Amino acid sequence: MFNELKKINERPKPFEFYIADELWTNEHTSKQMLACHLNEDIDLSSRNKKFIERSAAWITSYFQLGNNSQIIDFGCGPGLYATLLAEAGASVTGIDFSKNSLRYAKNIAEHQNLKIDYIHADYLNFEISKKFDLAMMIMCDFCALSPTQRKTMLNKFESILKKDGALLLDVYSLNSFNEISESSSYELNQLNNFWAPDDYYSFLNTFKYKKEKVSLDKYTIIEKYQTRVVYNWLQYYNQETLNKEFQNNGLKIEKFYLNVVGDSFDQDANEFAVVARKL
Repeated sequence: MFNELKKINERPKPFEFYIADELWTNEHTSKQMLACHLNEDIDLSSRNKKFIERSAAWITSYFQLGNNSQIIDFGCGPGLYATLLAEAGASVTGIDFSKNSLRYAKNIAEHQNLKIDYIHADYLNFEISKKFDLAMMIMCDFCALSPTQRKTMLNKFESILKKDGALLLDVYSLNSFNEISESSSYELNQLNNFWAPDDYYSFLNTFKYKKEKVSLDKYTIIEKYQTRVVYNWLQYYNQETLNKEFQNNGLKIEKFYLNVVGDSFDQDANEFAVVARKL
């Protein structure tokens, strides 16, 4: 028992383990994630409905989207943004790891006869020859990737954008990082049976890596016949560190915003958004 508890509480190296498939391909967890996406009142898997509507309207206006606009949405989920941008006339390509989310998104697109091409794929391995006016990665997905994975995505963004194409994404700030405290907890059926339909015991260890500006929520989920570990990594930024990472990978940040609604940048906020272009 001592060794098992020791293993549960072990601190891995930053981004030592990456198990996105556990979140997006596990049948029960994937359904739970979809339910969070579709809850219009909360900011969990997706932001609330009013925010998304304001955001889509700002994106349409800022990037002057129209009938000839080509957009690609990485981590599109159930198509909450893709649907609204397609309704504005754009042709949208949505990439996501969750079959459940894409199934829902495709049904909406077919019912409304929208120009959306949904593709089931891990966007880290996804390749396409088509060029786009706008690439999006929203809900701070970029922060969940390791340095190597982020480099892969930045190179991918640069390669698929048209000459005057733009990238829109958001990230967590150092202010958010500074508010984190290391902790450990233990709970029966944590998060209202989010991890499994039957009884389970879950340990949550929150680790903070001050030098790397990284945090980890490590979930150890003990079910009757199996034990699983889920690693939720997050990288945090300020304007300088994000700008440097972009420039090293062929992209230049055009402007900083508070969020993907286009509100004015606030250095004291817990997250911020950027619009970037090719160098």
